[in-house]
Amino acid sequence: MTKRSGPSDDPAAQWSADRTTFQRIYDVLVGTTNTASAQQFAEWADCSENGARQALEQLVEMGIAERATARPALYRRNPSYFRWKRVETLAREHNTSDLRARLEELLEADQGFQEKYGVPDPDAVVVADDPDESHEELHDRWEDLTEWRTTRRDITLLKRAVQRAESSNNDRARV
Repeated sequence: MTKRSGPSDDPAAQWSADRTTFQRIYDVLVGTTNTASAQQFAEWADCSENGARQALEQLVEMGIAERATARPALYRRNPSYFRWKRVETLAREHNTSDLRARLEELLEADQGFQEKYGVPDPDAVVVADDPDESHEELHDRWEDLTEWRTTRRDITLLKRAVQRAESSNNDRARV
């Protein structure tokens, strides 16, 4: 006798059953960085194309998504919205002194990368195929460059979060 799997046994079916079309489209949008059509979003979110289009248009109006092209309509998440959301979360969940301390750590790491590679920016590092360089050394350099870019991105976010946290503290002090 074979066991039939029900919705509770299948995570995708459970996700589809527990979430509205709008919620599923939002989930898919958050999980992708590429542009896609309403039809593609509908396939990923297990809904009708019309339902996907309506949810995507609502997300565009909210600033969470953006229409990349008009015809055919292609959609993608709005990276500015997600950066703003991250800044707001950092400012809300951490005090200003903790944010400043983490920012100082990242600024020191950034300075360390600049000194190590002798250039002011990770994009200025020349990554040529050096026959004397081992695979491991090349891999380490790529990891450093990835970490350096992440450090730079986090520095920008933390600077904004510090400003936001200070602004919020000033607003609270006035009340």
